[in-house]
Order: sequence, then C-alpha cells, then structure tokens
Amino acid sequence: MASGFFALLDDIATLMDDMAVMSKVAAKKTAGILGDDLAVNAEKASGFVSDREIPVLWAITKGSLLNKVIILPFAFLLSAFVPVSITVILTLGGMYLAYEAAEKIYEYFVPHTHTVTRGAATRLTEAQILALEKGKVKSAIVTDFILSVEIIIIALGTVVGEPIVNQILVVSLIALLATVGVYGIVALIVRMDEFGYKLIALNDRDNSMSDRIGRLLVKALPVVIKSLGLIGTIALITVSGGIFVHNIDFIHHLFPAWPSLLKEVLAGLVIGLLVFVIVSLAKKVLKSMKIKP
Repeated sequence: MASGFFALLDDIATLMDDMAVMSKVAAKKTAGILGDDLAVNAEKASGFVSDREIPVLWAITKGSLLNKVIILPFAFLLSAFVPVSITVILTLGGMYLAYEAAEKIYEYFVPHTHTVTRGAATRLTEAQILALEKGKVKSAIVTDFILSVEIIIIALGTVVGEPIVNQILVVSLIALLATVGVYGIVALIVRMDEFGYKLIALNDRDNSMSDRIGRLLVKALPVVIKSLGLIGTIALITVSGGIFVHNIDFIHHLFPAWPSLLKEVLAGLVIGLLVFVIVSLAKKVLKSMKIKP
C-alpha cells in the first residue's frame, strides 16, 4: 500500500515537472501575441470616466474568462478530430482583427463622430454613458475572443503529441495566465493617475519624492493612453498579418526574400483594407434597403 502511494506521488511529481517544462515553452511561444493582446485590450479598456474604469475592466475580464471557457473545449476537440478547421477559424479571426485595424486607420484620417472620452463623458446622461460603455465592452470582448483563439491555438501547438491530460493542463494554465496577467497590467495602467494623486497627497511636504513620482504618473497617463491607440492598431495589423502569413500558403510563399515582419504588416494592411471596403459597401447597400446591419 505504501509503495503504491509513493509511486502515485512520483507520478504526480513527474507530471508537474513535465507541465512546468511544457508551460515554459508554451509561454515563450505565446509571448509575442500576449504583448499584442495587452496593447489592444489596454487601448479598448481606456477612455472611461475614472469611477467607471474598474467596473468596466472587470466586465471585460469576466468576458475574457468566459471566452476561454468556451474556446478551450472546442479547441481540444477540433484539434483532435477536425484539425483543418483550426486554420479556417484563425483566418476568419485574422480578417476581423485586420478589419478593426483598417477601421481605426480610416477614422484617423477621415473626420468622424467620437464616442465617449474623459472630457465628454460629463456632458452625457448616465443612460448614454452606460450604453456607450456596454458597446465598448462588447467590442473589447469580441476582440479578446479572437486573440484568445490565437493564444490557445499557439499554446496547443507546443504540446501536440503529448497525452491529452498534459495538453489540457498546460493550455488551460496559459489561457488563465493570459487573462490574469493581461488584465492585471491593464488595471495598473488605467489607474495610474489615481495612484499618482495618492502619492502627491501622501504628505504635506512640497516637491517630495512621492510628489515628483505622483506628478510624473499623472502627466504620463494621457501620453500612455494616446500611445495605446497607435500601439493597439499596430498590434492588430501584425497579429492578423501573422495569421495570414503562417496559415495561407499563397501569402506564405509570396515574396520569399522579404522579412517576415514586413510581410505580416503588409498582409494585415492589405487584407484589412479589402475587408473594410467590402463591409462598408455592404453596410451602405443594407442602409439603402433600410435593413439594419
């Protein structure tokens, strides 16, 4: 009986050791997409009035966790029984991300009506603010879903051939760390100014170390928030372009002498603009037919 118990402990220790090694490899493979995920979601989680930032971020985080719960079982089943479907799903998701990037570029160059900003929020009713928040949360969760699929599939690719238990444990761990890590850092970013004000009010001395750090954080936040829009757009382009380059043979073998990053950026831009034009035309046709898209 005792020998069986110690054998079980040895098996558990071996499994945990294997998990640690495979999780480390999977984390390295997904590091790039996690960085893009952070940039995209930080940009989407910003722009709310101060007292609504954490509730909105928590709503997005819960949506992200639900995304992982939905994606993981399907990813394991599809990878095992219909592996070709993974490529199709990734490509469709890449088109959506590329479309979002193209839409942001279009809105930057073409005048348009802005949604909610920190200054404008005070001129809106509570119902209008909540409606705008709901729309932005929904958009963030949809984008998170696409990025979550990419993260999970990449992590799954590092444990192909391993026992199913190892696959489930490793990929689920990476998915959980992705959500907790990304949205934990996003929370720190969007609350940076509040932390700065608390540092300034920490003592009555003028120009103390806490005052200087606090003022730096308060002044840095608008720059960070503004930069996140650009970084998030670039991330959408590179992530979508990477999906196209690595999963579509024609694009993969096109211009073989070109650097991979350049091919990914161009693929994301070109396909994103094409999808944007098609969607825009479709919306105009539906509008002319008085059909709500």
